[in-house]
Amino acid sequence: MADTRASIWCFSLIVILSSEFIYLQTVKLGSCESQNFSCIAMERKALLNFKEGLTDPLGRLSSWRGKDCCSWAGVQCSDKLGHVTKLKLPNLYSSNPDVPDVTAYALGGKIHPSLLDLKYLKYLDLSMNNFGGVSIPNFIGSLKTLRHLNLSGASFGGSLPSFLVNLTSLRYLDLNSCFSDSNKNDLHWLSTLSNLKHLNLGSVDLSMARTYWLEAFNMLHSLEELHLPACGLSILPISLPLVNLSSLSVLDLSNNGFNSSIPSWLFNISSLEYLDLNSNNLRGEIPDGFADMSILRNLDLSSNSFIEGKLSRRNIGNLCNLHVLDLSFNKIGGDIGEFTSGLSRCNNSSLESLHLGYNELGGFLPDSLGHLRNLKNLYLMHNYFLGSIPESIRNLSSLEIFDLSGNGMKGTIPRSLGQLSSLVSLDIKDNQWEGVITEAHFSNLTSLKALSIAQNSRNITLMFNATSNWIPPFKLRYINLKSILVGPEFPTWLRNQNELQFVAVWNAGILGSIPEWFWKLDLVLDELDFSYNQLTGTVPNSIKFKPQGIVFLNYNNFIGPLPVLSSNLSSFHLDHNMFSGPIPHDIGEKNPMLADLDISFNSLNGSLPSSIGNLNLLLTFVISDNQLTGKIPDIWNNIPDLYLIDMSNNSLSGNIPDSLGSLTALKYLRLSTNNLSGEISPALQNCTITENLDLGDNRLSGDIPTWIGETMPSLLVLNLRSNLFTGDIPRDLCNLSLLHILDLGENNLSGSVPRCIGNMSGFSSMINDSRYESQLWVVAKGRDLFYDTYLFLVNSIDLSSNNLSGDLPEELTNLSRLGTLNLSMNHLTGKIPSGIGHLQWLETLDLSRNHLSGMIPPSMVSMTLLNHLNLSHNNLSGKIPSANQFQTFTDPSSYEGNNGLCGLPLPTCNDDDDESSNSPGSGNKDNENGDGHQMLWFYISMGPGFVVGFWGVCGTLIVKKSWRRVYFEFLDDMKERAMTFVSLNLARLRRSMNKNETQA
Repeated sequence: MADTRASIWCFSLIVILSSEFIYLQTVKLGSCESQNFSCIAMERKALLNFKEGLTDPLGRLSSWRGKDCCSWAGVQCSDKLGHVTKLKLPNLYSSNPDVPDVTAYALGGKIHPSLLDLKYLKYLDLSMNNFGGVSIPNFIGSLKTLRHLNLSGASFGGSLPSFLVNLTSLRYLDLNSCFSDSNKNDLHWLSTLSNLKHLNLGSVDLSMARTYWLEAFNMLHSLEELHLPACGLSILPISLPLVNLSSLSVLDLSNNGFNSSIPSWLFNISSLEYLDLNSNNLRGEIPDGFADMSILRNLDLSSNSFIEGKLSRRNIGNLCNLHVLDLSFNKIGGDIGEFTSGLSRCNNSSLESLHLGYNELGGFLPDSLGHLRNLKNLYLMHNYFLGSIPESIRNLSSLEIFDLSGNGMKGTIPRSLGQLSSLVSLDIKDNQWEGVITEAHFSNLTSLKALSIAQNSRNITLMFNATSNWIPPFKLRYINLKSILVGPEFPTWLRNQNELQFVAVWNAGILGSIPEWFWKLDLVLDELDFSYNQLTGTVPNSIKFKPQGIVFLNYNNFIGPLPVLSSNLSSFHLDHNMFSGPIPHDIGEKNPMLADLDISFNSLNGSLPSSIGNLNLLLTFVISDNQLTGKIPDIWNNIPDLYLIDMSNNSLSGNIPDSLGSLTALKYLRLSTNNLSGEISPALQNCTITENLDLGDNRLSGDIPTWIGETMPSLLVLNLRSNLFTGDIPRDLCNLSLLHILDLGENNLSGSVPRCIGNMSGFSSMINDSRYESQLWVVAKGRDLFYDTYLFLVNSIDLSSNNLSGDLPEELTNLSRLGTLNLSMNHLTGKIPSGIGHLQWLETLDLSRNHLSGMIPPSMVSMTLLNHLNLSHNNLSGKIPSANQFQTFTDPSSYEGNNGLCGLPLPTCNDDDDESSNSPGSGNKDNENGDGHQMLWFYISMGPGFVVGFWGVCGTLIVKKSWRRVYFEFLDDMKERAMTFVSLNLARLRRSMNKNETQA
């Protein structure tokens, strides 16, 4: 019985325990089911209210429906109770380069205060959305449970919110680029956030805290990452008594404008693994203290400009844990041998990316470079490295990017480069390579996608020698071969390169036509450049391009009609070919993206199509040196950014259209050498930033507009040469203080040369402009010279072949940098200004065929740069100077037609000429008559002069006995002295001769 009761009791216990287990499992499953298929109703309602306040253009929150809010996109709930703990709604497309408009995916609108109902919310991420400049809602400060807050790049307005002081549980705070405008902020709220581990305030204006920012952040002892790029801090303290950042592993202080040396307190942060100080104004040498930062993995000191010194083992040459080192854009010099040797001694150097580009490093590349076996990226561009690439480069089997461009490398390219099987990009352009590149240089480059071996000179010293049946092991996307002999045949190895996006093979000695198979590769290109070859044949219209595509087929021998290529083209250069026929009438419709068009130096004819007016994005328009006729169409109103127009050297006729005046961005207008007529359109005075106005060699008439000097203050070049302009030279042109070329020659201008011309300071200074897009024919050195690249060095005034009269203004001598002065073939009178020698930079001076008189000023001998002089056919007189540059002017034609001039290269001057040269008017007949009268009076006055002189001396001696005695005693004394001197010297001479005879 007892056993039965025991059995029943045990059975009952088992049943009870089993039931309890089943119940617990049911509860657990129910909870999971609740987690997966439901959520708390109040929180679901809060989320829906939050959604209601947002704008969602692409429906990113379309899944927010039904009762299970925990399964909605961006929502996460707790495992146990189903409360919403995480709201993760960043714009995931913000960093996607393939998305053209990332703002289309951004949430916006208003953040609803219903978020306060999410009592357990720990994580809130609304980064990279667009809230249109509204302030961050204050109620967020009441979300006391928040540990993670990311509002970076969300386009809020205002300043750092004061409620941050309440979020004491925060571990992660990212407000990088959060505010759309710049407001000054302080850091007094920081002290309460003692639990922060990650803080990013990038691009937040902290300039108000620049004096105490370091002390403020130094209190956050738990901080592991601190990102403060572009915060306007400006002051980097050199010392910090106590470093409290013992947990800090990441420190980003880039782009703050620090202007000091690298502070020593940084080396006391022993936990630092990532240090970014790029884009400041740090100066001095790299401190040796870096050698103690043994766990440093990433160091960026790039773009500081003033960091100098050398790389050595003492500073960073023994940091074996470095993965990334960027020292680019500084002034670091010397060689890198000691530095790479130090790193190569590490048991296993971790360095993967080394960027030393844009410094002043030199010497030969060391063999130890090849011992950094983990290198993936090696940037050495734009330094002063010499010699060739070391053979040890073959050891860098992980190398993916190798950039050695823009150095002084010489010699042959080693075949060992061909062993870098991981290499994706090889850029060794702009050096001075020699020899031959063969197939062996590419034997194992199976990963290669980008190849650039462009030379920095058009002189070809490098040959690409590949057999016609060579099939490269790579599939290139980018190829740039400049000034390398690839021809004479078109490279057949391009036949299998069907992934190309950028093709530039120029100045490569390629002859003949481009084969049909190349056009059939069905490429979609970013750029196509076969310029500076001798290619022939026609260009098909079937070439495909990506948006903003670029074509350079200039300087070849292509023929046929002008091709109309892809509608995606932005830059189209077919100049210096043999294209013929008219410009396609629909060019404006078929190429709506065009920004740069250059079809100059061809044989195009016909008129300009009006569809050009549809090229609304046009920046440069060059159609010069063709055979175009007809009027310039009045279609320029809708091309607001056009800044360069060159229609010169055609046969265009009619008036200058008024719509050109709507081009307020116009800087360069060249319409010279056409048949344009009428007056200069007054609408052009709206082009107030014009720098080059070239209207020469036309049939324009009327007065030169005074508004040119009033409304074009930026004008550098004014060419109105060879037109039909009349009237005076406007005094308003003297307001053009930047002008350095003024050509008004071969018109019908009258009046005098304005004296205010001496105030034009552009002729007293030099322009230094690397982007000076202008060209001009200039009459200098006795001939027409074409200036293009170096036009900014020319300073010239040409007023020749007009009807100008009056004197040469002395003020001309103020133009100290003037290089050419041509006032020939006018009616100028008076003297050459005596101070003309002040024009020390003058190379060409032509004053011929005027009525100038007087001497050639002696100051002209100081014009030592003068190499062309023409003073012929004037009324000059006197002796031609013979010093310095005048010794080189041996052509008599420079002085002919001046009857009063003498001296080389003209006949030699006689005494009368020398004396008469002192007379400014000795070459005139009236002056000769004057000289005759002077000689008559000279002879008349000789008699009385002799009588007065003789009796003034001799008469006194006869009358005054004491004076007579003294006078004759003086003569006797002088005679005795002379006799004694002669006797003594004769005696010495005899003794010397006797002594020599005795010795003999």
